[in-house]
Amino acid sequence: MPVDRVEGADGTPQWRRSPGGLVTALDPVMRVNKGAWIGWAGSTDEAPEPFDEAGMHLVSVPLSATEVENYYEGFSNATLWPLYHDVIAPPVYRREWWEAYVQVNQRFAQAAAEVADREAVVWIHDYQLQLVPEMLRALRPDLRIGYFLHIPLPPVELFGRLPWRQQILRGLLGADLIGFQRPGAASNFLRLTRRLLGYQTQRDQVFLPDGRVVRARSFPISIDVAELEEIARRPETHRRAAEIREEIGSPAKVLLGIDRLDYTKGIAERIHAFAELLNDGVVSPDEATFIQVATPSRERVEQYKLLRDEVELAVGRVNGTHGRIGRPAVTYLHSSHDRVELAALYRAADVMVVTPLRDGMNLVAKEYVACRYDNTGTLVLSEFAGAADEFRQAFLVNPYDVDGLKSTLVDAIRLDPRTATRKMRSMRRHLVEHDVDKWASSFLTALTGDMRT
Repeated sequence: MPVDRVEGADGTPQWRRSPGGLVTALDPVMRVNKGAWIGWAGSTDEAPEPFDEAGMHLVSVPLSATEVENYYEGFSNATLWPLYHDVIAPPVYRREWWEAYVQVNQRFAQAAAEVADREAVVWIHDYQLQLVPEMLRALRPDLRIGYFLHIPLPPVELFGRLPWRQQILRGLLGADLIGFQRPGAASNFLRLTRRLLGYQTQRDQVFLPDGRVVRARSFPISIDVAELEEIARRPETHRRAAEIREEIGSPAKVLLGIDRLDYTKGIAERIHAFAELLNDGVVSPDEATFIQVATPSRERVEQYKLLRDEVELAVGRVNGTHGRIGRPAVTYLHSSHDRVELAALYRAADVMVVTPLRDGMNLVAKEYVACRYDNTGTLVLSEFAGAADEFRQAFLVNPYDVDGLKSTLVDAIRLDPRTATRKMRSMRRHLVEHDVDKWASSFLTALTGDMRT
């Protein structure tokens, strides 16, 4: 759900808005449209009764500890996540995980069927709920159903490995409109329906045997630009940004990475590249230091435990060689931060390094650009992030190319201010014109033809 349960000063449970891209993107949409948000409360305790909070009606769907293990940690994050991210880590296929995925998707579909008004619009999100559109249509054929996938969709050569590939595709085709981050993902979906289901397609349409027509298009997600810029402009944010630079020894340039600790984000690769620049003497710790924020993620999954060990070992090695008291070469934070602290970090950074190996969009890149209201700062961005389609003025890089990444980092560190301003101004102009309202409005208008945000 878009809120986390926290303990108040008097010990009573309270709710606080969750961090994260999806909540940030949908919060203003839900408020304006007076929507109901159906989601998991985040614990295996008994689900709370429906309640109103932060301008939304919240409906909690329960998950047992076994379902969290099999449906969420298992099928969603050990099967689908690596498969959809180019098999950077090997997917695991287990039938009991699939069975849990089906059961939980059915529970979400039932909850939506019970909450939705007659002929309501239901917008389903992300890879954990790919069966819900078909299930919900069977329960409530009167509904207008949209679905949005926040991560990449792989080509048939990868997706075809999934034992339950046809069930997933049919589940998605229960929607009237299926949205993707990039045009390539929409094209992959259309090819998959032709190759694996034998359905006819034309342009962005899939023609089903029952006569329905489903559309598949790209709708690049965005952020609430005005909200984040307002936070970035606050005097206290400026003070905190100055403190951050002072705390790490006041280097000439600060490089910043902010990511979930995930093997798709390229964290280890960028730290190794920066370390090589220091080892080669191309960059000195006085000229540039790196701050890497790695938000804890899926800490019970083995691949994530191994990644944390790798990243922390790399940070320790580079600091042991190049750091000194009061001036670390890399400052590593394995922790979560609120939006005010993140805005201060964005303001403190001269170079934002966003180099995922594969990413549906990457809203961190957009958050950095939103905070650079004075058109300062430089963005290094992976070609394999969806944001690369929009931010052509960034330093685009192949994160697998170590030498290319190193030279790009040097170019970004030493970019002349006039060119940096020109690049940032262009990216900001695009971002302001394509904010979260534009994203939501374009999807909902395409879904309903008349809905506005």
